Amino acid sequence: MGVNLLQKLFFLLPLAYQSPSNDGTSQNTDWNFDQNGADWQGICATGFRQSPMKLSVDSSLIVPLPRIYFGNYDVPLKRPLTLVNKGYTADMTIPETRNGQKPFITGGLLKGRYVAEGVHFHWGSPVTRGSEHVIDRRRFDVEMHIVHRSTRYEDLTEALNHIDGVAVLGVMFKIVRNPHRAYPGLRKIFNAVPDIVEYGAEMDLPGSLTLGQLLGDLNTRDFFTYKGSLTTPECNEAVTWTVFADPLPISLADISKLWILQDSNGNLIRNNYRELQPRNNRPVFYRTNKDLSNFYLG
Repeated sequence: MGVNLLQKLFFLLPLAYQSPSNDGTSQNTDWNFDQNGADWQGICATGFRQSPMKLSVDSSLIVPLPRIYFGNYDVPLKRPLTLVNKGYTADMTIPETRNGQKPFITGGLLKGRYVAEGVHFHWGSPVTRGSEHVIDRRRFDVEMHIVHRSTRYEDLTEALNHIDGVAVLGVMFKIVRNPHRAYPGLRKIFNAVPDIVEYGAEMDLPGSLTLGQLLGDLNTRDFFTYKGSLTTPECNEAVTWTVFADPLPISLADISKLWILQDSNGNLIRNNYRELQPRNNRPVFYRTNKDLSNFYLG
């Protein structure tokens, strides 16, 4: 289906609101998103700190947390930078930067440094939105996850066994008809997507790229943060989530490229987001520079 036809469908059909992994390394040979995770077993079904969740300012603790600090996010990554069709998402492993060090984050609820391991995406379809977290009762079109590992642990496998092992940044994308700004880093990824339509296909991104370019001009001062899990099996409860409150505006032409990707059976990858999980009295914190004096704190 061509982009022009998709554009017509997008603007002619009502955009349905559906209330309904994260490590980017597992192969989904025994699970899928057909029921948005409702049929997954193990910790996915029995855990008490599962993700994603509904997030809202008026149900969060508004606290003066430190901002997220992005280390080496402005340093070009070593090549090759390879985008891969994992059969349930488009994924890219994050290598070292050209200075021989990994990009990393700290701040927020994080204790110590967390180095970047990978980036992947969750999306909907031409008539559904596909972010995993819902912010102030709104589901966005796409959610990008940048996965990080605590430097306390040797690798991601070890980190997933510890409650403080992993940190994921959640970035929302909102489809707009005519974006008033462009994001060259994200454009490189979207331009490569048509070359990885089939399961297992890979494409090296051209030129140089910094991890920070994937954030564009994102407002990183305002975010929700809480303790949760991976949103794909094995749903390890090892993740500190930082979900930025404001979305990036992205064109339909770019986001629609995700809708043509295929899984291992040749079916279109659509609505690859997990259903919302119970909060179970977990504290959710909101960090902002805005004046929210009229909001109830808690």
